[in-house]
Amino acid sequence: MTTSTQTTCVWPTLVYRDARGAIRFLVEAFGFAEKAVYGEGDRVDHAELGWPKGGGIMLGSPRDDSVISDLPPGTGSVYLVVDDPDALHARAVAAGATIVAGLKDEDYGSRGFTCRDPEGVFWSFGTYAGA
Repeated sequence: MTTSTQTTCVWPTLVYRDARGAIRFLVEAFGFAEKAVYGEGDRVDHAELGWPKGGGIMLGSPRDDSVISDLPPGTGSVYLVVDDPDALHARAVAAGATIVAGLKDEDYGSRGFTCRDPEGVFWSFGTYAGA
């Protein structure tokens, strides 16, 4: 018998001025699952959010001791694979995401959309899962 373990090996990492607010938004608007959050008060030293189809992101508050401290909070772009972009679009709109490219069928077979979260990070969702 062979046993296989799925390990997430790519973790987009983001910095948010209001990291705790970002976590609440990402869970409510997009369906991430809060896996771990470390820090005190408003500060988030490290957080991991899991994506339902696998993988995840890490995020935190700005920190001088971080190797990405030069990255301005609220910047970045992440693409996530979804089964039902129409339902996620409605959920994101209801949670206050800013839609920058509405639902669209692409010539390469994907259906999806792009929005921004309250701090400006771009989030693209589509059915294209790669070649």
